[in-house]
Amino acid sequence: MATRYWIVSLPVQSPGGTSSSVWSRLQDSISRHSFDTPLYRFNVPDLRVGTLDSLLALSDDLVKSNAFVEGVSHKIRRQIEDLERAGGVESGALTVDGVPVDTYLTRFVWDEGKYPTMSPLKEIIGSIQSQVAKIEDDMKVRAAEYNNVRSQLSAINRKQSGSLAVRDLSNLVKPEDMITSEHLVTLLAIVPKYSQKDWTSSYESLDTFVVPRSSNKLYEDNEYALYTVTLFAKVVDNFKVRAREKGFQVRDFEYSPEAQENRKQEMEKLLQDQEAMRSSLLQWCYASYSEVFSSWMHFCAVRIFVESILRYGLPPSFLSAVLAPSTKSEKKVRSILEDLCGNVHSIYWKSEDDVNVAGLGGESEVHPYVSFTINIV
Repeated sequence: MATRYWIVSLPVQSPGGTSSSVWSRLQDSISRHSFDTPLYRFNVPDLRVGTLDSLLALSDDLVKSNAFVEGVSHKIRRQIEDLERAGGVESGALTVDGVPVDTYLTRFVWDEGKYPTMSPLKEIIGSIQSQVAKIEDDMKVRAAEYNNVRSQLSAINRKQSGSLAVRDLSNLVKPEDMITSEHLVTLLAIVPKYSQKDWTSSYESLDTFVVPRSSNKLYEDNEYALYTVTLFAKVVDNFKVRAREKGFQVRDFEYSPEAQENRKQEMEKLLQDQEAMRSSLLQWCYASYSEVFSSWMHFCAVRIFVESILRYGLPPSFLSAVLAPSTKSEKKVRSILEDLCGNVHSIYWKSEDDVNVAGLGGESEVHPYVSFTINIV
């Protein structure tokens, strides 16, 4: 599947010319000079022209509006990729109205029920913009809810997997490690990894009321080691101050099986919520991508129609097509398209006053035919 397409229109030369004759000439030229370039007709219906002033006014907004619709399409695609990656599933082929994206583009058919061709062009464009804007707003809300749950899980994971200086210690401590009585209490000390000898040789002397040989190592990571130490409750504050002076951190900790079970249940619920929201958001994104891409192609049809009239004049008489040239074939295909325009428009499209119209879509190159690029990824 190609990921980069050109949508172009070529003028039908008078007298006696037809879009079918231009199509035949284009097919023949492509097959002889760039046979590896896929070529398809792009079916633009007979839309309501309106006035020249209305077309000019609409043309001014087309590039900006296209950037918005295209941008939302890419945002949804990226969201889909992120959700699939988070779920550990292989990326599937996206579809539009039940067919692959490239098939929808290259066999585009105008949806008369959704966008009546007799509606003013401005009304069609406004409808597309409103629909896409609503989808973008919905995505922001849904993604924010999903990301909020992910953030909560990330915070819990950091507490469980971070360094001993900040992580949750409840899953590292067993009931038998702790002594709590009327007079005695067990503290948890975080000792720098390379200061463990200093700790074992000095903790008993940090206060008179430390129980001798009461310190045991429970865990060690890349930076710190976790030790217990038992002492009389009345000297806890003094012991903490002395330990801090020597570079040891005493963590506040109260062993609670109930709290540990509650944290476990909270984690499980968040994991379930995250997966349910991921699955729901993914399904919504699949459907919304189809909607936005379909709207984008209808928008492109309006662009081709408007700019072709402004370029070639009335009545509408042009051929629109979709091509997917490889990078090495682009120059050759451009030459073929320019040759099919003849010399009728050569002075017009190169004139300084009309550069902005000729370069539809904000493309840096100016051509004697309407052309803009569609990137579907």
